Parts: sequence; C-alpha cells; structure tokens
Amino acid sequence: MQDKNYLTITHIDDYAGSDAIRPGMKLKLKKDHHNPYDDEAILVCMDHNIRVGYAANSTCTVCRGTHSAGYLQHLFEEEAGCTVCFVGADFAIAELDNSPNQTDCDNVKEIR
Repeated sequence: MQDKNYLTITHIDDYAGSDAIRPGMKLKLKKDHHNPYDDEAILVCMDHNIRVGYAANSTCTVCRGTHSAGYLQHLFEEEAGCTVCFVGADFAIAELDNSPNQTDCDNVKEIR
C-alpha cells in the first residue's frame, strides 16, 4: 500500500478565490522554476492554466499532516495532478495523485 501525500494550497484568494474550487476537483501542479521568491515553488492551476495558488512551503503555511513544496519536489518530474479534499478561507488541502499521467485538468468534478 502506498502512502498518501497531501499538500496545502495557499494564496487562493490572491488568484481564483476559494469559491472557485470544490472538494473532488482535479488540479494540476507545475514546478515554477522562475519564481523569484521560492526555488522550490509549485504552482497549482485548474483548466486553461488558471492559477489557483501555490503549494505551501513554509512552517507558517503548511498545515499539519501535509507536505511542503520542498518535499513534493522529488515526487514528480515537472507536472502532476492532485485532488482537492477540503477548502478553507484562503487555503485548501489536496491529495497528490499517484499516477504521473494524471495532469489533465479538463475533467474537473464536484462531489455532492
């Protein structure tokens, strides 16, 4: 059995807003090599490359039980998929998809 890898998505209100994402949505993670603030930055986006936020990478922003962007860096090449589990005021918790091919955000779904 493989361990599950969770991440905290931060700065949601700076981009799409927390109303734009729902539990069950598939999102895409992309390493952001040109980020001037964080060498390990991972951008989170939805269809049509609409920015949702960034994977948390600070002890102040990484929720307990989730991994930092620095930890996640070695788990995929350039892009990976994730599924939103919970949505808060300006953050979300998502699970990293196990398959490296799950990067297509065209199948956004909402759990009801």
